[in-house]
Amino acid sequence: MSLYAVTYTYVDDAAALDEIRPRHREFLGGLAAEGIILLSGPTQGDGPFDALILLRAGSADDAAAALAHDPFQQAGLVSEITVSSWNAVLGAWRDGALAGQL
Repeated sequence: MSLYAVTYTYVDDAAALDEIRPRHREFLGGLAAEGIILLSGPTQGDGPFDALILLRAGSADDAAAALAHDPFQQAGLVSEITVSSWNAVLGAWRDGALAGQL
């Protein structure tokens, strides 16, 4: 398994995002419980609403497929998704993430 960084850019519809967020978090929580998602959360800034999801998958296509049934995606609330292979070189969590121990 490899590590992938997925970024979501959300549409500018705070009410819809607030409405669907509990189902979105439940879905991502299930992937975290399975050991697929390592970290997930919104980024903070002045730009558009976005989030970063760090996950473990066999390929970029597998990473995208793991998130395809996210309620935010299903409701059309994600305007852009990028999937990037991530080569974790340094850090306290590196070995555990690569070994599936996080």
